[in-house]
Amino acid sequence: MARPVSAPESGAERDFAELLAGVVSVDQVSAESHFFHDLGADSLVMARFCARVRKRADLPTVSMKDVYRYPTIRSLAKALAGAAPTPPEPQSPAVRVPSDEPTGHATGAPATPASTGQYLLCGTLQLLLFLGFSFLAALAAVRGYGWIASGAGVLDAYVRSVLVCSAAFVGLCALPVLAKWVLIGRFTPRSIPVWSLGYLRFWTVKVLIRTSPARLFTGSPVYVLYLRSLGAKVGRGAVVLSKHLPVCTDLLTIGDRTVIRKDSYFSCYRAHGGRIETGRVSLGSDVLVSEQTVLDIDTSMGDRAQLGHASSLHRGQAVPEGEHRHGSPAQHTDVDYGAPGHPGCTTIRRAVYGTLQVAVLLAVYLPLTIGSSTLLVTAVPRLNELLNPGRWAVSGWSFLRDALAGSSLLFFGALLAGLLVVTTVPRLFNRFMEPGRVYPLYGFHHSAQRAIALLTNRRFFTSLFGDSSAIVHYLRRLGYDLCRVEQTGSNFGTEVKHENPYLSSVGTGTMVADGLSIVNADFSSTAFRLSRAAIGPRNFLGNRIVYPSRSRTGDNCLIATKAMVPVEGPLRENVGLLGSPSFEIPRTVERDNRFNHLASGEELHRRLAAKNKHNAVTAVLYLLARWIHVCVSTVVVMGAAALHDSLGALAIVAASFLVLVFTVVFFVLVERAGRAFRPLERLYCSIYEPSFWRHERYWKMSSVHYIQMLDGTPFKSVVWRLLGVRIGKRVFDDGCSFPDRTLVSIGDDCTLNAGTVVQCHSQEDGTFKSDYSTVGAGCTLGVGAFVHYGVTMGDGAVLAPDSFLMKGEEVPDHAWWGGNPAHPVPDRCAGLSDRQNA
Repeated sequence: MARPVSAPESGAERDFAELLAGVVSVDQVSAESHFFHDLGADSLVMARFCARVRKRADLPTVSMKDVYRYPTIRSLAKALAGAAPTPPEPQSPAVRVPSDEPTGHATGAPATPASTGQYLLCGTLQLLLFLGFSFLAALAAVRGYGWIASGAGVLDAYVRSVLVCSAAFVGLCALPVLAKWVLIGRFTPRSIPVWSLGYLRFWTVKVLIRTSPARLFTGSPVYVLYLRSLGAKVGRGAVVLSKHLPVCTDLLTIGDRTVIRKDSYFSCYRAHGGRIETGRVSLGSDVLVSEQTVLDIDTSMGDRAQLGHASSLHRGQAVPEGEHRHGSPAQHTDVDYGAPGHPGCTTIRRAVYGTLQVAVLLAVYLPLTIGSSTLLVTAVPRLNELLNPGRWAVSGWSFLRDALAGSSLLFFGALLAGLLVVTTVPRLFNRFMEPGRVYPLYGFHHSAQRAIALLTNRRFFTSLFGDSSAIVHYLRRLGYDLCRVEQTGSNFGTEVKHENPYLSSVGTGTMVADGLSIVNADFSSTAFRLSRAAIGPRNFLGNRIVYPSRSRTGDNCLIATKAMVPVEGPLRENVGLLGSPSFEIPRTVERDNRFNHLASGEELHRRLAAKNKHNAVTAVLYLLARWIHVCVSTVVVMGAAALHDSLGALAIVAASFLVLVFTVVFFVLVERAGRAFRPLERLYCSIYEPSFWRHERYWKMSSVHYIQMLDGTPFKSVVWRLLGVRIGKRVFDDGCSFPDRTLVSIGDDCTLNAGTVVQCHSQEDGTFKSDYSTVGAGCTLGVGAFVHYGVTMGDGAVLAPDSFLMKGEEVPDHAWWGGNPAHPVPDRCAGLSDRQNA
């Protein structure tokens, strides 16, 4: 029997009811009707309702969190009673810092857009720097190779390989340090207009730091020493596990025994409003910064402070001594995210471990990888004759035959050998690991755990097998406990990572969208401990989820995109979780049950078989495209080697540039072919429909990462346009990602930070949805921000770091939004008010 209509009792209830009735297309809405259970609304519908409320100056602002917390008109109006109506947008407070601009602008104020001439000049100089560096690298590589090849015997060639590799390693590590002190000196808080000469110096240093081979030592004492050489103030016993190397290192302070876990951003700079803003990040002693966090500039944490996973500190936030924070932006919590220590991790142990790491790298790994070809040439005379560039004719069938044979052997041999290694060698190391036991850092067990994580997190294989039934078999071979699998053909996406696959469990009927990071290891400054991370049955995990071993989620949970998985409180079951810190939402809504009839019985078997065939063809096309790329690249490299005697190092430089250009052009064509040379369309369908399978093929064929090398240059916008993104002029992109290119529109003079994502799709259980998203001119997306589908951001709008802008949201012109889920921020400075910090 239908619930009787409850008439509105106040003006606010009446206004809310009228607006909601227009959104859900009904004549009237009862004040007691549940938005989701009774009216059948979903988050997209309620986002439109919130947008309409914000346009009414006589009504208080309603956020998505309010909607979920108070899911009826009556409860919502009562909760917001007395709240101020939507205020006019306040002006940005000016925080003065030194500026490289002649006039000295205030940080946070709108920047004067760079001229097209500045934009083109900067790009030209960046290209020249790339070519110049390539020439010097090629010259050094050719001379080093020639010296190794001239060795007398295998032992002499090995010794020479060690010397050449050591010189190259030391040189590549020292070059960023030298460039930083010569071009920048000491980083200080300042504002640098993008595309200026000051920015060119900054970009040069940033690229050299981020490409330094010192990244190989993440989590090692050697890594800490390298940060100190760049000017960072790092205390004794500090552990840095994140591969996101900081750039403005003079502004970074890390206290004694502080731990920064993986995937954290603490770069000491951000891009905002067309400028690079640098600022301090100060961490006291015994501080813990957990996984996948963002520390904005001008943030600090006192001694013994903690920041939970999937959290962030916005500009101006400070965590007092001994206090714990989590969420985005961070707020108080009593949760202890720490890990146990171990007295056996002494200074001598750290020194010996770091020394051995460097010695093994220089004496074993690098000679075997870089010098292996010359060692083989020296040891096998027949191979020497075959690989002698002097016998190659750049044209002719024999040249192409040799190139084809060599590239095929390289590609398919590496593929098969890689599969064999990742499914066997880590198992040997895992025999020495015991869950729950506390091991000291920088010993055998630590090295074994690093090897397990390194070998089993191979992106190529998850890209190949993901979004298909094959990913289940691959993860099982890695060591995952997947219980009794209910195959859907989309159980996992193309990005799944972990610290130990043998301690990763996923329950029956669970599906994962993409970007899952399972945290099996807890680290302190002296020790680590492995624990089993178990995802319950009938769960659905959205994008960019960090799943800790201490999770308090059980059966039948929906964990929304970028939601923070709780590690305290009661066990959550039969609910949805949204936000950081997370709060409960309905597990599902009526609209998402529309395709349930396709997910069971004979219809499921028929459609799953068809999906598997489609995905198998996609995987073959994926391998074919990569093989062709390797073949052509090999031809170019062999041609350069054959022409070296006449052109010298210029042949190597030309080959490097040609391979880069070919890579861009080839994968643009591959990606366009993956969508049949047509733009993507809005979709609302089941995962068992061909329209979704074609979208999966598009993702698979475009799952390449070559475009990252163009971050911070005008060339990245050029490639985005070739890939179908509607992108404006003079856009600054420091590392943004667009999974659905042709559904994205970016306005002129936008500023996109590292780690940002504009994703125009969503999958919830067996339902797939996609729509257009538009980012207006002059907008700024903060570090690690995530923009969902169906979103419109007005001109000049700002999205704070690590924020999640939910589907269907409408951000007004020049508005500041932040949080997870994002909402209007009254205090438009990048930090928060004292009240919000409390």
